[in-house]
Amino acid sequence: MGLSQLIKVAALLASACLTNASLQIVPGATWTSPNTHAHIQAHGAGVIEVDGTYYLIGEDKTNGSNFQHVNCYSSTDLVQWDYVGPLLSLQSSGDLGPNRVVERPKVIYNSKTKKYVLYMHIDSSSYGEAKVGVATGDSVCETYQYHGSWQPLGYQSRDIGLFQDDDGSAYLLTEDRANGLRIDSLTDDYLNVSASVYLFSDMEAPAMLKLNGYYFMFASHLTGWSANDNQYSYATSLSGPWSSWRTFATSGSNTYQSQTNYILPFPGNRTVMYMGDRWIASDLVASTYVWLPLTISGTTVSMQDYTSWAPNVRADSWSTAPSANNYYGVNAALSNGAVVVSCSGCYNNKAAGYIGGPSQGTATFSGITSSLSTLSTVQIVYRNGDSTARYANVTVNGVTQLIEFLPASSPGRSVINANLKAGSNNEIVIKTSDGTYGPDIGTLIVPQQ
Repeated sequence: MGLSQLIKVAALLASACLTNASLQIVPGATWTSPNTHAHIQAHGAGVIEVDGTYYLIGEDKTNGSNFQHVNCYSSTDLVQWDYVGPLLSLQSSGDLGPNRVVERPKVIYNSKTKKYVLYMHIDSSSYGEAKVGVATGDSVCETYQYHGSWQPLGYQSRDIGLFQDDDGSAYLLTEDRANGLRIDSLTDDYLNVSASVYLFSDMEAPAMLKLNGYYFMFASHLTGWSANDNQYSYATSLSGPWSSWRTFATSGSNTYQSQTNYILPFPGNRTVMYMGDRWIASDLVASTYVWLPLTISGTTVSMQDYTSWAPNVRADSWSTAPSANNYYGVNAALSNGAVVVSCSGCYNNKAAGYIGGPSQGTATFSGITSSLSTLSTVQIVYRNGDSTARYANVTVNGVTQLIEFLPASSPGRSVINANLKAGSNNEIVIKTSDGTYGPDIGTLIVPQQ
């Protein structure tokens, strides 16, 4: 290959890396799925990768703690998640009936039976049953067949996780309130528990990772929906001895206001992502997701907090967010009744308000700059003082997406992934078309390269 060709290849690779850096995860933000136009409903989730596509499988909290669906979303970049459908849905009676609890679904694949196996916590609304349930599917993201529930080895089971070892053996991680956090081995078909492997002290929300010959168990203290400083323990054997528990996020941060639900290694294991829930106990449907990269050196695990960061799953890498330009609602062109309003915590404590409504109030942001023509994650800092979500049509360079904005009495963030053009001729217009009011818009944060 000649020098000119090498230069072209290097330029293409650099462009690809820069493009990936524009797609970002924003922990704690409203995360709208493009084909539902609503905040992702996959709480307490697990992830399974099949042929380069990642499937996020979690709880639909539309009905609060009462079971509605076990939902499945798909993505190839961990940023854009399309809703595929439910694996399990509300039934007229039984474990999946009204006023039932179905939590922390996790899926693994059994290569012997050719089945995808789903485990979950099954309970009554008073949490008096403490059982585990199992279902199977022929493909990863289809309707599953439910097989029933039980207490594994006769012990209580609340928060659960699954772990599949290199040799194909699989394990249920299960919180037994009377005794502690258990590691139980599964039968060869993964449909039952065969033996107890290890018992930890009182912890919940388990998730496990194997890396460089070490097993790492991540878990939460027992504080209900309230966040705490989650911890990890490590061992060279599942049967122990296990190390003492250690904090991995900043001490006193309550794991950046989240609770562990899954630990996801990228292909090659150079990048490992923490996945947690930021529970809103009074409004579970509005709970958000805190996903952050972990740093693992030997047996030491740490995690910093980032407002946003860029995963590159194909390259098994990640980067901090690129620089960004801020565009303020007070400087937008406001029309059709949209006006500047007070907004505590916003830029100059002001924002663009009365967006939408009967007169279709509109905020137009012109002259937005992007250094590349690329798909980018634009953050929208907003206020929504209602007790329910608001929605707005966000049009970027003529392409409109309906975006959800969760309740936020202090400034929150919602994100949109949209194509920007190189230069300063980009335009973003925010309004509604159904007569409802959208959020007050404080700032647009637009990444640069």
